[in-house]
Amino acid sequence: MKIKTSICFVLLLLFSVSSAEDVNVNVKGVTHIATTDENFICATLDWWPPNKCDYDQCPWGEAGIMNLDLFNNILINAVKAFNPLRIRLGGSLEDQIVYQFGEQEECPIMEKQSDGLFGFSKGCLPRKKWDEVNEFLNKTGVKFTFGLNALNGKENSKEDKENWVGDWDPTNALSLMEYSISKGYKIDSYELGNELCSGGVAAKIDSVQYAKDITQLRNLVNLLYQNANTRPKVLGPAGFYSKEWFDSFLENVGHGVVDGVTHHIYNLGSGNDKDLINKVQDPYYLSKVAQTFKDVSESVKVFTPRAGAWVGESGGAYNSGGKDVSNTFVNGFWYLDQLGMTAAFNHKVYCRQALIGGNYAMLNTTTFIPNPDYYGALLWHRLMGRNVLSVSHEGSSFLRAYGHCSKKGHGITVLLINMSNSTTFRVSLVNDMHTDKEGGSSDAMREEYHLTPKDGNIQSEVVLLNGTPLKLTQSLDIPEMNPKLVDPSSTIKVKPDSIVFVHTKSFRAPACS
Repeated sequence: MKIKTSICFVLLLLFSVSSAEDVNVNVKGVTHIATTDENFICATLDWWPPNKCDYDQCPWGEAGIMNLDLFNNILINAVKAFNPLRIRLGGSLEDQIVYQFGEQEECPIMEKQSDGLFGFSKGCLPRKKWDEVNEFLNKTGVKFTFGLNALNGKENSKEDKENWVGDWDPTNALSLMEYSISKGYKIDSYELGNELCSGGVAAKIDSVQYAKDITQLRNLVNLLYQNANTRPKVLGPAGFYSKEWFDSFLENVGHGVVDGVTHHIYNLGSGNDKDLINKVQDPYYLSKVAQTFKDVSESVKVFTPRAGAWVGESGGAYNSGGKDVSNTFVNGFWYLDQLGMTAAFNHKVYCRQALIGGNYAMLNTTTFIPNPDYYGALLWHRLMGRNVLSVSHEGSSFLRAYGHCSKKGHGITVLLINMSNSTTFRVSLVNDMHTDKEGGSSDAMREEYHLTPKDGNIQSEVVLLNGTPLKLTQSLDIPEMNPKLVDPSSTIKVKPDSIVFVHTKSFRAPACS
């Protein structure tokens, strides 16, 4: 009996030892394949009240914009750390919000209403709250996108209650803009409506009508903001991609109307999906959305090449994300892979739902303490430059690799994501211009940022950087994130269940010179 137990123990030990695999990651440094906006990383704020509930939980708390504590020090420091962060305020309820400006003197509070859109009545943005929001934006240096109510002036079609007909009434939006201009508030961009395109979610608008409405918004912005250098961008249609609707909209919208073509992605299914944790670690599943990114990018190139494709909202799993998955380390496999993929498909901006609120928040909804994806986003923002490089390898599909010219300094930055729970990848970067590894000799040490979950638990809300937990400082500031310095001639060891950013100055890439 003792011998049997010993054999079992030895076998168990053998199985638990992780394997290792050598992988050459090829980087084409001659030309870039795409470019992103300088502020590619974006996070969203939403309108949901505390009683927004799904699956017997109400994960929004006080995080909706009407209740959010905009004077919270952790929130302010977390946003400031990006210097600057792009933020979009929008979401499902934006097409039921009126603004307390101009003739809109009454300001109704949004309440539960069974026959209202998404189960809520119309609501109102008070002037005082708008002032608070802009004080916060000014203090933190945010590049701000504001989603406007696109259903003003419209009514339900008699044939189809979800179809809204008639022209957009810009009167209320005009009053908000005039007030904002008088106060010197800086708006980077205005977006029209939320998820009204294609089949819509709770409401929809015809593609030709939407083109007409957003042209009206463009004319309004041009009229009010005389200086073309500081004029806000116009974005749309802020919904789910279907080729027929998008192509029709872009054909009808006219040259120079739209600056960003925004679409939404929730490719992981519902937040209560029991298989969610497996989906975010399945490279085959994650790749299925690539065709959408390619199609949107091509539509934009054909119809309105001056405008860029944007992911205007993406939370992975819809209905507020997945509890104990979307807010933990493992979600980084989905999120950072999405960033790499969309950048390679020439998307300019990627807005993560949400900065705060729901289970998919980058900051804890009650404590404001950053979740692991916050740090992944911050590292991307600081390290990955605008020019995207072609990167490939012939190793396991569980190793994902993306490369950009470095944001600061010479060389390139490569993102390596290891979704395997048992294999360490020993990675060598190969420059397609040279036979030597890492593209040339240099005295400059390689900088590596290894992200791993605390105690090896992929559902941990604490992430380690090079083995040290990332925690707020005593003054509630975001901690410094210093790299590990490594001899550039050595291989990059990407441990199981880990994410690594690698900045190598010795990699000679003409696309980055």
